[in-house]
Amino acid sequence: MSKRLIKKKRPKSRKAPKARPLHQTTNLEEAREPIRLNRLLSLAGITSRRKADELIAAGRVRVNGKVVREPGFRAIWGKDRIHVDDREVPGPEGRVYIMLNKPFGYICAMSDPLGRPLVTELLDNVKERVYPVGRLDFDTMGLLLFTNDGEWAYRLTHPRFNVPKTYKATVAGYMEDPAIELLKSGVRIPGAVRAKAKVTLLSRN
Repeated sequence: MSKRLIKKKRPKSRKAPKARPLHQTTNLEEAREPIRLNRLLSLAGITSRRKADELIAAGRVRVNGKVVREPGFRAIWGKDRIHVDDREVPGPEGRVYIMLNKPFGYICAMSDPLGRPLVTELLDNVKERVYPVGRLDFDTMGLLLFTNDGEWAYRLTHPRFNVPKTYKATVAGYMEDPAIELLKSGVRIPGAVRAKAKVTLLSRN
């Protein structure tokens, strides 16, 4: 079978419509009673529980001015003053879940040393501090989620929960059957083998 080179023009980057919160709930249940410090940091969107344990063990977390090194230490969110390094942990607020149709030409990060446009620039009408759940590459468009719910983000992104993701890709050249089988069996990269993928060929135009 002969190979054909297909040149695809990438659509011009378009600024996405301003994102709006999809759903909000309150963290009143967590705020009423003392909760474990590692869970509190996760709920506040600071980091995952596992990383919170590391921060606490390293002496980087203070509660009411005192360094706490026990992950099981309990604090009242919104009442006790909690700091990670010199950053104060914000009190409980409404949880926000945002769906954004990310356009081409934006990077999924909170900052970029190269000065490229950030996806957070599309959220200037969202007052809560949110962060992207996972990422899409600079030259990729599609659904991107944002939240300030650390626990929810962890359950969506950690491999142990096996949350499936669907991608539609346009490739240059001809997609041969061996390449498709390679994706199905798991692509090998230095030091790891990517998980097997379900592949559906939509067309060979």
